Amino acid sequence: MRKGLILLAIAVLSGCNRKEEGTSPTYKDLTEAVYASGGIYPRNEYKVLANADGILQQKLISEGDSVKRSQLLFVLEGITQGAREQATANIYRQSQANLSDNSPVLAELEAQVRTAQTRLANDSVNYARYRDLYQQNATSKSELERVQLAYQTSRNDYIARRSSLQRTRNQLYVDLQNSRSQYVASGQEQGNTRVRSFVDGKVYEILKEPGEVIRRNDQLALIGSGHDVFVKLAVDESDFGKIREGQDVVVKADVYPNKVFKARVRKIYPKLNRVDQSFRVDAEFVGERPDAYYGLTVEANIIISQNKRVLTIPKSYVVGNDSVWVSENGGKKKVRIVKGAENFDLVQVKGGLNEKSILIYPE
Repeated sequence: MRKGLILLAIAVLSGCNRKEEGTSPTYKDLTEAVYASGGIYPRNEYKVLANADGILQQKLISEGDSVKRSQLLFVLEGITQGAREQATANIYRQSQANLSDNSPVLAELEAQVRTAQTRLANDSVNYARYRDLYQQNATSKSELERVQLAYQTSRNDYIARRSSLQRTRNQLYVDLQNSRSQYVASGQEQGNTRVRSFVDGKVYEILKEPGEVIRRNDQLALIGSGHDVFVKLAVDESDFGKIREGQDVVVKADVYPNKVFKARVRKIYPKLNRVDQSFRVDAEFVGERPDAYYGLTVEANIIISQNKRVLTIPKSYVVGNDSVWVSENGGKKKVRIVKGAENFDLVQVKGGLNEKSILIYPE
């Protein structure tokens, strides 16, 4: 993900790529920034979900439309309430049967537990008998170990089957409570077949068309703010420690080739995205903002520091992390420097060099 800093027309970043011999440190203004990529998204984004099963009968909006709170968006032709009630009643009765005293599910597991318990009792007696024989030197150690292993296996099997029985009983109880809730709800509601907007906003995407079968909680559309947008950025893991809330951000979008937008870091998320080794950082626009296009690709510079008239050298002259080659007495010498702020082109030198030092480009 890491790239060079974007070159912005407002001269946020300045530098020098000179590689000629004899370059000396110079005083310049140096802006340190972190590169980030991302997109523009609307605030108050939410997914419009279906509240009932049915067939989509009417679609009353189009992508790009502005909508108001409580505005009717979709109309479903609901599945008959009688059929739904019958289905939930059948599920409820089956859940009751599965947890009853005559439950075939529990009966099978209980039989397995009893069988395992009988086997454990037999193997326990057999193990005790062989242990006594071994103490009397009437059997070999290998025979005792074989019988002991059989006893331990039986014991583990009994414990596992008893735990399985309890887990199944607990799950059947949960299923019964859920089916009871659905059965009661089906008798009280007629099905919400008219889907309305919860917010004022803009329709960014419609996911279902008339005639499609809709299930409860299916997503029908995506709505968000039609005017309030923010920047969602991905910052490389190696740069994340430099980011702070309130830092200025310079944003450039391909669809606005001649514009640069200003923003400010609003929120920093602490979870690392292991796919691209980046952290999410949100920024809010300051002043002019782009139109509300969902997912607009952007590149940005997050301004870390602005340093006025500091001693700098071209970054290309730095060897390793903190050294440079300088000309001295007709030869060359490797010198360690103390670095300050840096950007893609320049490095601030806080120690190790002065204006009279002559840098030699590393071979």
